Amino acid sequence: MSSITPLVQSVDWVALAPPTVTAAVALVVLVADLFLPAARKPLLGWIATAGLAVSALLLLPLLGGDRRTFCLPEHPDVCSYVADPFTLVIQFLVLGGALLTALLSIDIIKDQDLPAGEYWFLLLSSAAGAALLPASRDLATLVIALEVASLPAFALVGLRRGDRLSSEAALKFFLSSVAATAVMLLGVSFLYAATGSLHLSQVAHGLTALPDPRLATLASAGVALTLVGFAFKTAAAPFHFWVPDTYVGAPLPIAGYLSVVGKAVGFSGLILVTVQGFPSYADVWGPALAVLAALTMTVGNVAALRQDPRRAHSAVRLLAWSSVGQAGYLLVPIAAAGYSQDPAHAIGSTVAYALMYAAVNLGAFAVAALVARTHPANRITDYRGLYHQRPVVALALGFFLLCLAGLPPGIIGLFAKVTVFSVAVDAGLAWLAVIMAVNVVIALYYYLQWTTVLFRGAETAEAPESAEAPESAEAPESAEAPETAPAEQQPPRTGIPAPLATAIALATVLGIALSGAPQLVLRFASGALL
Repeated sequence: MSSITPLVQSVDWVALAPPTVTAAVALVVLVADLFLPAARKPLLGWIATAGLAVSALLLLPLLGGDRRTFCLPEHPDVCSYVADPFTLVIQFLVLGGALLTALLSIDIIKDQDLPAGEYWFLLLSSAAGAALLPASRDLATLVIALEVASLPAFALVGLRRGDRLSSEAALKFFLSSVAATAVMLLGVSFLYAATGSLHLSQVAHGLTALPDPRLATLASAGVALTLVGFAFKTAAAPFHFWVPDTYVGAPLPIAGYLSVVGKAVGFSGLILVTVQGFPSYADVWGPALAVLAALTMTVGNVAALRQDPRRAHSAVRLLAWSSVGQAGYLLVPIAAAGYSQDPAHAIGSTVAYALMYAAVNLGAFAVAALVARTHPANRITDYRGLYHQRPVVALALGFFLLCLAGLPPGIIGLFAKVTVFSVAVDAGLAWLAVIMAVNVVIALYYYLQWTTVLFRGAETAEAPESAEAPESAEAPESAEAPETAPAEQQPPRTGIPAPLATAIALATVLGIALSGAPQLVLRFASGALL
């Protein structure tokens, strides 16, 4: 009598703990919101922050192991969820980024009268999906995790009720992301039709031995469409058009969240499908991603260079375009993996760069959130004289900007850029390394320009604002003038809320620690995470 294959398998709840606990806390917050009186709503923020901290700590029992669950009974090594070193590093980045975002949000929810229960539920739900994605090893789980991370983000961007900028940003973000998802799902369906599997390892095997030329054509289309979908998610040019308006319309903590956690989601998914799912098509996606990297870093840095410091929201717009340029640098090692005999080693440089970028970029958004408390328009000129008003905060922002530029004392930024540069050279992509070097020089100008503003005298800080009206030709910004003017006439809020101060301090300490131990970057860059 033949044995029956069991349909029920054991689940490794320890491996699943980080995203599961995050999702469970999201439900707790949603239910608690129904019963807490308005005066006790701030408690929800501390519950959410504690939940994210616990989720991050649950990564510790997974260190040093390679745990798997939801595996095929007939193929125990083919699994849907894998907690390997790559997964743990990205989950740490995601949960740490969400934790800093939560600290930034506690006081902004009160200041901007955002619905607390909905805000925290959406943020935790998005973080749970983002933590699930790097562990996904089949295309179905990958797409589901991507959408669980993205769908709550649409609502978070548009959560400021009655704000036209916020509504327009949410709509643009939603439409572009839905289009990307549709393209990606079409590509996934083609790959499933060609290979008969959704698991990345089996897809990789199936793509190497397609029996019918028509299936090969279908598979090639599937690979291309899947890559296009992820290019939207990573804000790679020319699929980056949603970024600046979305960041300006979103609450500042959510803009920082999208710039770090949103990118981590997109890049981790892109790494998984290329390196583990499509290695036999490296001669196709390698050159394509190299061109995308060159175009993305150039478009982002040139657009950031053209920002008018006196324009409303110019600080957030510069950070938005800067994040597009940084996405180009992050793409370089993934492109180099297509030319490498050991692609798992090449992508370590992307992970190392992402860790540096996450810490300092969220720190920059934290300082922007502090300045926005007294200058809602958040122009770069509003930062003039910040050193004389808040010297520690100004020094922290200067350090973050120098890290992004790759200049001392931001040693970690310099090492990260050198690591990415060397990976491109080693892969034979000298032309891409030259373009990267040119873009780094371009970026130095606008990062240093903002840094010098911090240390100038504050006596003329308000002068540029009187000249704002004739230069703000865009309708969304001119429509915002009635909202920002009264706010700026209110008595300035001179204190720094404790959660916001904690977020700035954590980002600064992490940046300094990484700059003090740059060998950590080399360790990630030289190790095989997958």
